[in-house]
Amino acid sequence: MVPETNAYRRIAAELRAAIESGDLPSGAKLPSITALIDRFRVSRTTVVSALDLLRVEGLTEHRHGVGVFVRRFSRIVRNSPDRLTASRWRAGEAIQDLDTGARRRTVSVEVRREDVPVAVADAFGAASGSQAVARHRRFDVDGRTVQVASSYLPLDLAGGTRMEEADSGPGGIYARLAELGVGPTEFEERVVVRRPSSDEVRDLGLPTVGVEVIEVTRYAYAAGGRCVEVNRMVLDASAYELRYRFPA
Repeated sequence: MVPETNAYRRIAAELRAAIESGDLPSGAKLPSITALIDRFRVSRTTVVSALDLLRVEGLTEHRHGVGVFVRRFSRIVRNSPDRLTASRWRAGEAIQDLDTGARRRTVSVEVRREDVPVAVADAFGAASGSQAVARHRRFDVDGRTVQVASSYLPLDLAGGTRMEEADSGPGGIYARLAELGVGPTEFEERVVVRRPSSDEVRDLGLPTVGVEVIEVTRYAYAAGGRCVEVNRMVLDASAYELRYRFPA
């Protein structure tokens, strides 16, 4: 009998090893909770905790009334800084094309004018309570919500342009900014790993406990140093691999 103290971690480790070795391949169904209770001689609570740990790690998915399966979803590789090179968006490519390739991707977009958060106003050099064009997006890949994001653009640049439309055109907002002579020449990204808010749990379809998100805030600067966009992205940490490659 497996001692109850930390037993769920040992059970998870054994199942994880089976997944990583291929003994439990992608799409395979894990043994039932009852079978695992009998196998390890532990309580139901301990088995459920082990299965929850595997789900938080992104290795499994729970299908209500059916069981627990090895996850088919492969992590999205977010390549930086290649994904932001001007040659891509000037050629009309979407930034996400490099991330997802031929995978099925849908984007829901809401655009409106709204008061910006204090941090965004500071980045724009604007007064608190100033309005900007806000583009709120939700990204689904292979039928799974993986990211929610909000971009803020100075109203004097984006107001009345295609950047206020859901479809901002080939190359996205960076190509539109370039057409105005204020295309980004430099980017800064700040990355934080944290617990999700209740809204983010809902929007990303996350488990209610034991999960984390990656928050990436990107600042786009035009020549001369003006900040022309602040983009706050919240990523399901189990859905992404952040990859960086740059010259020495």
